[in-house]
Amino acid sequence: MATPTPTRQRRRGHDPESVLSIAVGVFNERGYDGTSMEDLARALGVTKSAIYYHVPGKEQLLARALDRALDGLSEMVADQRAASGPAIERLEWVVRQSVRILVDRLPYVTLLLRVRGNSHTEQAALERRREFDAFISRLVKEAAAEGSIRPDVDPALVTRLLFGTVNSIADWYQPSRGASSDDVADALLKMAFNGLRV
Repeated sequence: MATPTPTRQRRRGHDPESVLSIAVGVFNERGYDGTSMEDLARALGVTKSAIYYHVPGKEQLLARALDRALDGLSEMVADQRAASGPAIERLEWVVRQSVRILVDRLPYVTLLLRVRGNSHTEQAALERRREFDAFISRLVKEAAAEGSIRPDVDPALVTRLLFGTVNSIADWYQPSRGASSDDVADALLKMAFNGLRV
């Protein structure tokens, strides 16, 4: 097998998936606002014009990255397992799937959790996140109405605490340490739902 030449190595950064993946790494490291196209070109080992071949600018890279995180959540909400059955079981399934999505798409979800609404792209992403949050809130209220969740715990608080915990995984999770998404989800579900269930 031939050793990759510098030209071959450089061309790997030219495919759209590599450009997006490396851009997300730079956005997470430097912050989206603190990243220039020059920074992206340097990280990719290409010229700025090579990036413009794939996207008009860095905001389009941000939009694609945020969609990668949010599309996973949208697919989960649309799944039949999130729509039918006892609310507490649907809630457990949604929490487990949320952990899996976060772990599987860690750099993209990390970026999503850091956006502040400084651009139209970020505002659109935050609106999609609010829709997901509203879905979770309704699910928790359904579980409370069914009598599956302790009546002495506020459903709105449950929603914030559950998904605050899920989102915090982005701050500390390292795949190289050996814990799988199922390991993390199992621990979270035991910790949270043993205290929540009636």
